Amino acid sequence: MITEHQLSDVIGSTAVGPDGKLGTVGEVYLDDETGRPEWATVRTGMFGTKETFVPLADADISGEELRVPYAKDKIKNAPHIDTDGHLSPAEETELYRYYGLAAGGTGTGTGTDTTRTTTTDTTRGAVGHDTSGPTTDDAMTRSEEQLHVGTQRVETGRARLRKYVVSENVSQTVPVSHEEIRIEREPITDANVGDALDGPAISEEEHEVVLHAERPVVEKEAVPVERVRLDTQTVTEQETVTEQVRKEQVELDTDGTDGTGTRR
Repeated sequence: MITEHQLSDVIGSTAVGPDGKLGTVGEVYLDDETGRPEWATVRTGMFGTKETFVPLADADISGEELRVPYAKDKIKNAPHIDTDGHLSPAEETELYRYYGLAAGGTGTGTGTDTTRTTTTDTTRGAVGHDTSGPTTDDAMTRSEEQLHVGTQRVETGRARLRKYVVSENVSQTVPVSHEEIRIEREPITDANVGDALDGPAISEEEHEVVLHAERPVVEKEAVPVERVRLDTQTVTEQETVTEQVRKEQVELDTDGTDGTGTRR
């Protein structure tokens, strides 16, 4: 039997049946006359989108688990009743009949006209509750990812010096000279008459002259012209990095209440 002092433990706890987890407890409905907890809603279905009423007459709270003697299929197939903060006598009678309970939660019977209202859970004070189960404090933590960009030295390639031989044509102009034959004739004069009369008067004679000419001469000499080496230099440039970061947003969802737990 769940008491009024256990409300803060029941709300948000995990409902467990004989065949395992049923869902998360959303609200607790109190008896108007006695103030005792009579019904709890359990969020079932995909993503907890469906709320089903479960009687608390034979329920027991242990840690963060609310143990009820009903199987998952039994609760899943319970009559669909809107969780609008109020159970009409007809709705309550329908639920009692389905679970085989009499009005007040014991035995079997015809039901009761007592209405149920949702608790505002004032006993919880400034204690929050994560819908996934654990009890938290009066605030939730909003986190976000921050982008930290650094640099990493990696090898991007290699460079090497290689020496090889190529041939090219080099043209230079150099002056060259050669000798050519020309005939010079001079008249007989008193100055050369003696040379002219030296020898027989009539004879055959031959004079020979050696001709010379210059030819270009090429010599090649290997001489050092420069020293070449590999070196590196660091060049800094700006690079823009774009990455997605996630952050949590907090929004207020009143879920049809006025902020005090009272539904409108």
